[in-house]
Amino acid sequence: MRYLTYSELLKTKYGERVYKLPVNLPGTCPNRDGNVGCGGCIYCGEAGAAFENLPSDMPVAQQIATNMEYIGKKYKAQKFIAYFQNYSNTYMPIEQFKEYVKSAIVENVVEIAVSTRPDCINDDYLDFLKSVKDEHNIEISIELGLQTVNYHTLKTLNRGHSLAEFIDAVLRIKKYGFSVCTHIILNLPWDNRDDVIECAKILSALKVDQVKIHCLYILKDTPLADMYTNGEFDMGTYYDYVANVIAFLEYLHPDIAIQRIIGRAREEDCLFANYSTSWWKIKDNIDEQMELFDTYQGKRCDYLNGKALKKFKN
Repeated sequence: MRYLTYSELLKTKYGERVYKLPVNLPGTCPNRDGNVGCGGCIYCGEAGAAFENLPSDMPVAQQIATNMEYIGKKYKAQKFIAYFQNYSNTYMPIEQFKEYVKSAIVENVVEIAVSTRPDCINDDYLDFLKSVKDEHNIEISIELGLQTVNYHTLKTLNRGHSLAEFIDAVLRIKKYGFSVCTHIILNLPWDNRDDVIECAKILSALKVDQVKIHCLYILKDTPLADMYTNGEFDMGTYYDYVANVIAFLEYLHPDIAIQRIIGRAREEDCLFANYSTSWWKIKDNIDEQMELFDTYQGKRCDYLNGKALKKFKN
């Protein structure tokens, strides 16, 4: 492989393949309820990221047991990660958050992953997660939606936070020894190649542990769908996305694992999804292009630890 995959990272860490069990909580986010904004991000649908999840009113333990039985049989898996996936999973009263997390501490769950927003990271919640890690010998990872380091684009997306909140969140999480995964979108119409490269540099400098790379898809009945229909932006080409991913990987530190190189969405729910191309074909094309041009993750990661001083080394 020309880049470090998450599956290989987990296999090295746990000695075998480990599978995520999605957990869907009845939550929301501060960008929907008026706390920091209204209506949510312009690309986010009413279901959030939960189109494959079990109902949010199903108890956490039951969701885990159901998914564990299905995935365990399908892949003969024995170790799992309880993944609190949808919306902002730390955006709730801390006692409620504690109960949800405690319900996920079951046999064969070796890690708890919590997906949330950068402005929903607080030391009280991190203190609790540290106590879970210490008392139950279970790993903790936090997934943060960033999407872009371009603050102009963050405003256009109606994210409700800036780059500063993301940096603060990563620094706080790192103090507790938890893993950090960052979600990014590499074909945003308001970003260019320089933004893509700068994103790789910032994530590398912050020493995030994993990255999820997404191709922007346009859900129906969203503000982004209206903008797309009105011709307010151009999505670029399939080849632009592939080139952006390769450039991002070249500048990304080689120790950062790639959880996903392109996302998936149900085409019937979208006006635009992955350039009408199967996700695995895009992945294969990225692999082929990296092989063709003999490039790899971290090839251009030469900007850390005082780049200008390297001339004085013997």
